[in-house]
Amino acid sequence: MKQARVYGLHAVQAALDYSADKIQQAWIAKHRKDQRLSEIVSALEQHGISICQVEPRKLDNLAAGKRHQGVIVAMQLPQIASENQLKAKLGENNNTGAFYLVLDHVQDPHNLGACLRTADAAGVQGIIITKDQAVGMTPTVCKVACGAAETVPVYQVTNLVRILRWLKDQGVWIIGAAGEAQQSIYQVDLTLPMALVIGAEEKGMRRLTREQCDLLVKLPMLGQVDSLNLSVAAGVMIYEVLRQRNSK
Repeated sequence: MKQARVYGLHAVQAALDYSADKIQQAWIAKHRKDQRLSEIVSALEQHGISICQVEPRKLDNLAAGKRHQGVIVAMQLPQIASENQLKAKLGENNNTGAFYLVLDHVQDPHNLGACLRTADAAGVQGIIITKDQAVGMTPTVCKVACGAAETVPVYQVTNLVRILRWLKDQGVWIIGAAGEAQQSIYQVDLTLPMALVIGAEEKGMRRLTREQCDLLVKLPMLGQVDSLNLSVAAGVMIYEVLRQRNSK
């Protein structure tokens, strides 16, 4: 399991809330006594985590110059699940209410982290990512996810087209997001077992991925801009799925 450094008050608090058992070491700025940091120190001590008090310059080096707010922890990153684990999980649930988010070559850790956070909030059962040309589980992803990296399974697959074909064989509908689609997401039935496919930043879905989709959908764009940020678009679509399923 990979180890990484997580820094900043909010990120470290999230790590304590969701995965304190994976924190192995903490570094705290000497002479800093503000309340939020003191609360984090108390929580670290309660969990028996080793704490080193160091000069701010040491923290700057550990965080590679990024904003650490006086606290850094070393911890094990959440494990990425395999194709076989995805297949086993889908079998356990007998496809009932299947709802997965598929990210096709998404490379920005902020987008993956934000998608994880939304997926947790809306009950998505897992996020499927590609092994090549895509971001994996990184400290930035975990920081942006605010704990959701521990609660939402991330499945990494070698051949996305093969997995999409397999999902279709299991009765899961593949619905792709594409700006040129004829139907908006508000015009299709999203209560069926489904996997929502979002393409990479700027490039969108690859051709072979698009060819596996049963339906293509888009978001209505009424203003001057022609697209939304990837994680924002994913969030809007995910919540439309949730709305339809709750209404049903």
